[in-house]
Amino acid sequence: MSSDDGDMMENQAEVEEKTRLINQVLELQHTLEDLSSRVDAVKEENLKLKSENQVLGQYIENLMSASSVFQTTDSKGKRK
Repeated sequence: MSSDDGDMMENQAEVEEKTRLINQVLELQHTLEDLSSRVDAVKEENLKLKSENQVLGQYIENLMSASSVFQTTDSKGKRK
């Protein structure tokens, strides 16, 4: 085998390694994009749920204030 054949095999190995690394980088970029999209979706869902919780909390407060069961009683009915 001549030195030219050895150089060609070395160059081919380098090209294959570079191709493998490029493919790995591209795959990692796609994974990062997918994760970033998922984070955005979870943030949006979190904001929606927080808003719903506030509405429900206000609704419960309104129900409690309108119900005589949750009203404070005077001192005559309290035990000491």
